[in-house]
Amino acid sequence: MTDQYFEEEEFTTQYTGNITRRIVELAKPHWKWVVGFVLLITLVALLDSYFTFLSAQIIDEAILGENTEALKNIVIRYGLLIGVQAAGVFGFIYLAGILGERIRYDLRKSMFVHLQELSLSYYNVTPVGWIMSRVTSDSERVAELVTWGFLDVTWGVMNIATAAIFMLMINWQLALIVFLAIPVLIIVAVQFKKKIIVEFREVRRINSKITGSFNETITGVRVIKAFGREARNMQEFNVLTGDMYRAGYRAAWLSALFLPVVMLISSFAVAAIIWYGGFQTQIGNMSIGGIQAFVSYVVFMIWPIQELARVYAELQRAVASAERIFSLVDAVPEISDKPEAIDPGSIQGDIVFDKVSFFYEEDKPVLEDFNLQVQRGETIALVGPTGGGKTTIVNLLCRFFEPKEGIIRIGGRDYQDIVLDAIQSRIGVVLQTPHLFSGTISDNIRYGKLDATDEEIGAAAQLAGAHDFIMKLEKGYDDEVGEGGNLLSVGQKQLISLARAVLREPEIFIMDEATSSVDTITEALIQKGMENLMEGRTSFVIAHRLSTIKRADRILVIRDGSIIENGSHSELLRQRGHYYRLYTSQFRSELEQEYAPLKMATAAAD
Repeated sequence: MTDQYFEEEEFTTQYTGNITRRIVELAKPHWKWVVGFVLLITLVALLDSYFTFLSAQIIDEAILGENTEALKNIVIRYGLLIGVQAAGVFGFIYLAGILGERIRYDLRKSMFVHLQELSLSYYNVTPVGWIMSRVTSDSERVAELVTWGFLDVTWGVMNIATAAIFMLMINWQLALIVFLAIPVLIIVAVQFKKKIIVEFREVRRINSKITGSFNETITGVRVIKAFGREARNMQEFNVLTGDMYRAGYRAAWLSALFLPVVMLISSFAVAAIIWYGGFQTQIGNMSIGGIQAFVSYVVFMIWPIQELARVYAELQRAVASAERIFSLVDAVPEISDKPEAIDPGSIQGDIVFDKVSFFYEEDKPVLEDFNLQVQRGETIALVGPTGGGKTTIVNLLCRFFEPKEGIIRIGGRDYQDIVLDAIQSRIGVVLQTPHLFSGTISDNIRYGKLDATDEEIGAAAQLAGAHDFIMKLEKGYDDEVGEGGNLLSVGQKQLISLARAVLREPEIFIMDEATSSVDTITEALIQKGMENLMEGRTSFVIAHRLSTIKRADRILVIRDGSIIENGSHSELLRQRGHYYRLYTSQFRSELEQEYAPLKMATAAAD
């Protein structure tokens, strides 16, 4: 995996603003919840400040004034409003939680839906770990910011605003002195958080690498075990975790230093209140309760400033996460339907590759001016050296990719004028490495036709030659296949994959090296299932085992993106060309393997 997927950007103010606007827009569809949330949190912040104002009245009027009736009235008022505030706190936390879940759902749904629409070329260059990190941790971070970050910002701003109003009501001169400390606190908070963000950004970058490392290690565990790579992988992992620890340590150190600095600055504000407030009390312009209220209001204002600084840091990290999410959502599929594309109802017909050129990388053509005509119902076998272009031909036919130049026609129509789903839903593909999904055998076969009955699934398995081995399993069709089909052998997975294709009843059938990793008995079963499925259908078979394609109508020998030989099995053997050499060398190799035990026994006897 390249580091381009793990690099954090140094976001400009304008760029951050654009991303922030897009983050805020995530809440637009749920504006009713947002309005209710803001109203409730404003009410709670107002009551918080009013309770402090009441505490000043308790000191001045009830305690110092020795007025029992006033104390009783204030306590009753306090108790009633506490109930109102408790209901308000419940309400805005509930609304924040609901809003967060809705945004989290919207984000993940939009990403998942878009991932289904993206072309294969996107997955060819994008690591799975990178995608998984976007769908899970990045969406979580953005959703948390929109909800709880929004909560903290709103609550903080309302606390500052209501505290400022009540301070001005008590003593406007002292309020102005307190207000002078606010810009200093904000500047200090922002500067600290900028430094902390740098370290957290490094933590985030390394965390993405670790996520990718985890993914590759888990998915490739068999290769790791086979090649004894455990120690080397552990060394690489230790380097990553060590770098992450050091960046996290620096961030923790700065975070720990931030609060004492804020407390030190705020202590000067409190000292100013006590000094000036005490002087005002002596000359009768301020009460003791007023001084106590002012100190409480300073605390009210310091906490939100700390929270706003924290949310600012969260915003920067969320901007990085949101940028990666939006880069995924904004990725444009290379292959999409034209506005005038149609569904002809069937894709049966002649297939024509007309001067088709294609490359995965610039200046490295895989096919160049490639021409091929296939009649409806014809079985075409593709053979030749690895990298010659065989799989590219069928990938183009499936519209996993499209020609860079030239035209592919199905039934006389440019296939780019046909709806993409109309092509891919009518093509059955059995790959060299079959993929099964977690669940039962029945579930995996039904993947070819989601509304299939149990009888149809059984019939498809019979036709594919999979029924006999399935019935020998403990639970038959209800047996679990494990993650990726790990509880089954390669041959069994291939037979289930073939049954899935049979159930689909495709109009065009493609076998891509489907027998290359199985034993001869399983190969015979697959071969029989293939013949049943290919009957009456246009079919393409890619094979290295040439014994599986003898009955093909035509065999094309592909080398360097060109057809160098074209004919039936017997015709190509008579030509004694490239196919003849491939076939005879493979046949000789198979004979040697078959008689190897006999030779060894004879040698031992001698």
